Amino acid sequence: MWGYWAGTQFFIGKLDAPDMRRVTLGILLASGLFSLLWHANNSWLAPASAMAIGVIMLWSGSRLIPVESRYRLLGMTLMLRGGFNILAAATLNPDMYVVWFVGTTVLKILSMLGLVYAVQDEIQQRYARTIDSLSHGFLIRDRRGYVHVANERCAKLLGFNSAQELIGLHVCDLLPNLTREMADQYFRRFEAEGVQYPLSDTAVMRLRNGNSLPVELLGSPYIERGRMYCLVQLLDISERKKKDDLLYQAARIDPVTGFFNRHALSLRLAQEVAHAAAAGRECAVLFIDLDKFKRVNDSFGHAAGDELLRTAANRLHGLLRPCDVLARFGGDEFIVIIPDLAPNSAEQMAGDCADAIIAAMGRGFELSYHAISVTASVGIACYPNHGTDSDTLIRCADIAMYEAKKAGRGERRVFNDAMNAAAKDGLVIDGALAGAVEANEFYLVYQAIVNAHTGKLTKVEALLRWNSPLLGPVSPDRFIPVAEDSGMIIPLGTWVLEQACRQVAAWKRSALDDVTISINVSAWQLADPDFLKLVSQALIGNGLSPHQLELELTERVLIEDAANVQAVLAQLRALGVGVSLDDFGTGYSSLSYLTQFHLNTLKIDRAFVMDIEHSERSHNLVHAIIAMGHSLGLQLVAEGVETAGQAAILEKMGCHYLQGYHISRPIPPDELLRFADARRSLAPAVNSDFSI
Repeated sequence: MWGYWAGTQFFIGKLDAPDMRRVTLGILLASGLFSLLWHANNSWLAPASAMAIGVIMLWSGSRLIPVESRYRLLGMTLMLRGGFNILAAATLNPDMYVVWFVGTTVLKILSMLGLVYAVQDEIQQRYARTIDSLSHGFLIRDRRGYVHVANERCAKLLGFNSAQELIGLHVCDLLPNLTREMADQYFRRFEAEGVQYPLSDTAVMRLRNGNSLPVELLGSPYIERGRMYCLVQLLDISERKKKDDLLYQAARIDPVTGFFNRHALSLRLAQEVAHAAAAGRECAVLFIDLDKFKRVNDSFGHAAGDELLRTAANRLHGLLRPCDVLARFGGDEFIVIIPDLAPNSAEQMAGDCADAIIAAMGRGFELSYHAISVTASVGIACYPNHGTDSDTLIRCADIAMYEAKKAGRGERRVFNDAMNAAAKDGLVIDGALAGAVEANEFYLVYQAIVNAHTGKLTKVEALLRWNSPLLGPVSPDRFIPVAEDSGMIIPLGTWVLEQACRQVAAWKRSALDDVTISINVSAWQLADPDFLKLVSQALIGNGLSPHQLELELTERVLIEDAANVQAVLAQLRALGVGVSLDDFGTGYSSLSYLTQFHLNTLKIDRAFVMDIEHSERSHNLVHAIIAMGHSLGLQLVAEGVETAGQAAILEKMGCHYLQGYHISRPIPPDELLRFADARRSLAPAVNSDFSI
């Protein structure tokens, strides 16, 4: 009786576990008391206890039926047993014992089944609530593929209204693209030996509504009543997939242009080379460098530079075939891969593409309401002629691109072995240059420049020489380009400026007392913000007048950074320093440079002077240059004068100064001083022969 009361209270939540322990103790005491009473006098105790138990059962059943649906069967059977007990207590006699026993047994079995059902349903509901609380989808399927359990999250992920809709469906009914063979194959993986659980897989599921869902599947086996089931968690990895895609983008896509970056390019080129090798085809690599791009960053800022890179990349992409590949290699460098070309056609195809690229870049760009002129230098390397792997092809195309730059920019060059030798030589020179200034490996020699009419030595040109302990004597045409590419030209140029001015100061109170020193200056030096200060310090520190220094520039320097060069030259003119245009006639030779930059001196290149005696064309051309120089108020220096005949012709044409082996070779400062002393001690010079 007490057990029925306590059990009912526990089921309806009126008692908890500690209370049940106290009730159990009370039941044991009551059972002991009942046993004593039974042995003392049981004639009235049996009917009374049956009546009391019947009442308690009726009470228990009435309390259980309205609480939960799962308790209704148990409550109804308890009420039937209670009523039967009360009836039996009132009417029981020995003749009815069999009926009472059978009825009691049947009702007891029914109540036990009700109790089992209630407990099982409660456990199942607790289990169902647990899996429904999961943030991931969850289902249990059997060997055949039918769903036994699913939670609401799973139903939502798969496009169903409720979890109940999934129960009894085959997993192939959940996903249109899933076949029964695939479903069976997945289950067989749980039966394999040595498998580590949970099994983890990622997949993109195609749902019934046509949407795609990236998921991670975590599967584990589950044994129930001797049968294996599969528990599967479905994790929506859409956000993870987006992050992975962003990481993929960051790893392979250039953030500025939106095209491949260097890493992705290397992988793709390796694939194209492998394909070409397998199919007997060719492919080409174009290494593209935007000339003068640094000026854009310096003048307009990096945001404008990025805008130019995007515009240039889109213009490049517009020239390519759908199968071609464009990548930003770094900085202002791009690479184009032209894949799957017929044998012996790669160079021609690449050359045509390079010409189109150069023409497209040459059209200029509109940037921040300014018209920007940017050219492109292109180097070409082809598989298999120039390399059989991606790294070699890129390196060879890079070498060819630098050769294109040396040719004057806006050019294209195809790689050849001679370039490779020059590149290796450049690397050796680059390594040897480091520390060469500090080690006093450089020195200056000086070449006389004399007045064409009087033969008086009024100017000298300082020429840089390098005697390397490792390489021996290295000619300027070998180390100057390397120094410019590496940036070493700035400290090297500073050393030349200081050394030349120091030498002119040492010649004070000698035959070279008022000589003008001429030194060559690179575009890198003019772009250096400290250059004007260095010039001023060199003059003041050595007690020189500004007119004693003349800076020689090439036409290439003038067009490299016209706006900046013009500003620097204006400040040099204000300082009183002379400016000379070297090698006139061999470069771009735009006459606008002569007025735009307000030069002091024009140096006629030796290429025209050498044929002046024998070529009417050269004779007329030099004459025209001299006449033009006179009209612009420029001083004229003829370089490469090697004969008395050349000197006489130039003097007659009105050339102001002569320089060349006919006058003097480049010599050390002491020899030049002796040469000047000898000339000053001579009688008035005969202008047809001032050589030593």
